[in-house]
Amino acid sequence: MLDLNNKSVLITGGTGSFGKKFVEIVLKKWPNVKRVVVYSRDELKQFEMSQVFTTGTGKPMRYFIGDIRDGSRLKRAMEGIDIVVHAAALKQVPAAEYNPIECIKTNIFGAENVINAALDTGVNHVVALSTDKAAAPINLYGATKLCSDKLFVAANNMKGPRDIRFSVVRYGNVFGSRGSVAPFFLEKRISGVLPITHPEMTRFNISLEEGVNLVLYAIEHALGGEIFVPKIPSFKVVDLAKAIAPDCKIEIIGIRPGEKLHEEMITETDAMNTLECENHYVILPSYNLKWMSEQLTKTYNARPVSEGFRYNSGTNTSWLTVEQLREQVRLHLDPNFKA
Repeated sequence: MLDLNNKSVLITGGTGSFGKKFVEIVLKKWPNVKRVVVYSRDELKQFEMSQVFTTGTGKPMRYFIGDIRDGSRLKRAMEGIDIVVHAAALKQVPAAEYNPIECIKTNIFGAENVINAALDTGVNHVVALSTDKAAAPINLYGATKLCSDKLFVAANNMKGPRDIRFSVVRYGNVFGSRGSVAPFFLEKRISGVLPITHPEMTRFNISLEEGVNLVLYAIEHALGGEIFVPKIPSFKVVDLAKAIAPDCKIEIIGIRPGEKLHEEMITETDAMNTLECENHYVILPSYNLKWMSEQLTKTYNARPVSEGFRYNSGTNTSWLTVEQLREQVRLHLDPNFKA
């Protein structure tokens, strides 16, 4: 059973949607957590977050201004830290296409800095957040996150005698998160027209809380080198439009550059190293494959996925209905929402 009481936890990109939910859950479940360090670049967001999660005598919260591009600053921030959750990234696809080297510096070189700082400071667990766009990437953001995933998986090769494990959590669309489609539709419905890129477009659906719980699961159970992928439902973007604004006109505007019609989290090639558990899949590294497979099979009743398996939002077996999507809006965005 995971116990973060008397542990020190650092989260990069901690002022984002995931970071705030992660901090909320950790403080609620483990009131005696020793220290929670929010590491990020934006002092205004840190100030605003500190009004909710306060600091002071007897309080575990710390706010550390820094960029993951700065290895020495990261190393200083990780002194005395037991667990690192790496959520910082440049995520906007169009911005990454226009400013590719900036995305590379943060998402790839920044990931390597997180790894080196953790190795140098006695951290025990590192969990990095990935994205569906890292599976068979078609845009720069996805390509940089694939590189990041490879770095964190391979970091287990160079830990030597250190007691540290690196793993990755990969999931898709977080319902209601900043920049996602649901709040965009809520805003646009006033105009009477909802722009949709393609009538067949689908997305996976996961809540922030479910994403946090998967990270906590990885902290507790990771052997080192796994990519954890949750079993979650899909939805059609046109169904989300019907759920939020059934009377609005739908305008098909075409798929944007670097955008996929369906999300994919496990490719057919990944499937050769993938095990299925009750609530998630585990993509194993090519090294230690046999040993890890035996451990997971024995401990969690894991089993290999079928040959040719792909985990794709368009071919998923679990789907959210229009009414279920309305409930998601009420739960995560507006409790008083009415279509």
